[in-house]
Amino acid sequence: MEKTSSPTPGTGSSAYLNALTVEIEKKLQRALASPTQRRNLLQELFADNALEVDDRARGIIFSREEDAISPVEDDADGQLCFFNMLADYYVRVPESGKQILHLILQLWSQSFASHIFFLLFHKWLFEAQLDNTEVLLRFSSALVQGATNVFWIDIQTNTRRFQSLFQASVLPTMPSENCFFCSQVDKHESFLKQFPVFLNAFLVGGPADFFVIEVADQLQKLKVEPVLLHYLSHIKVLQGGLELRMTTSTRLKACLYSFTSPGGPMYPTRAVRHAAWDSLDLLFPVSAFIPGC
Repeated sequence: MEKTSSPTPGTGSSAYLNALTVEIEKKLQRALASPTQRRNLLQELFADNALEVDDRARGIIFSREEDAISPVEDDADGQLCFFNMLADYYVRVPESGKQILHLILQLWSQSFASHIFFLLFHKWLFEAQLDNTEVLLRFSSALVQGATNVFWIDIQTNTRRFQSLFQASVLPTMPSENCFFCSQVDKHESFLKQFPVFLNAFLVGGPADFFVIEVADQLQKLKVEPVLLHYLSHIKVLQGGLELRMTTSTRLKACLYSFTSPGGPMYPTRAVRHAAWDSLDLLFPVSAFIPGC
């Protein structure tokens, strides 16, 4: 975000957040006007909003004025990013975000547009009263797409910068893609209970089947060793209690087996191979007779 002459602590958080909003609008307008620089500008804007708020900005935002953000809204681990406070601001003052929404809609198909939408409007979407079903579906689709993209940024960098988003807003929509990484494996049971019983469950499987299939697919996409080890260490929650179709169990078992041998296609490290064997022995004890790596 381009540097602005920020308000002094006495002018209130709303003025400061409004100034940030104006800068976001300017960068989006520049992206619209410059096709060749569009991707870079949107990537910069995404990175700007993901920055941690410095002490000076915190002093302005958490001033004692009536319109200031309450300190309890600070992230639980002490990290506060610009998207945290802007997302709250656009819920409190919806009119402030309308121009940004309008500009993002014009950049809908561009890289990082869904990322930015997710960061800034993940709370607003759940609070807004949208009568137009088509618009609601469009925003909801962008929310899930943006959440997926942002989640994978944390995965690929083995960080937790966006973890607070998945602990709160996206957990109901993307359970398997954040429960394990965000160490919320205990939440999967409560999530599965929210699903209705499908009439054709005997053909396609039930909620537990969909959950485990997503976990297996997620595992096979992971390339970062610490994250793989993290997943494998938490997969024990799938032991017992879940009624799975044979095809689902076989799919998970095959996924874990793919990490037990050196070389392609997964090229697992020694630590990952041992963790995969441990998971197999825990979830499928019959595999214990097979020699380890």
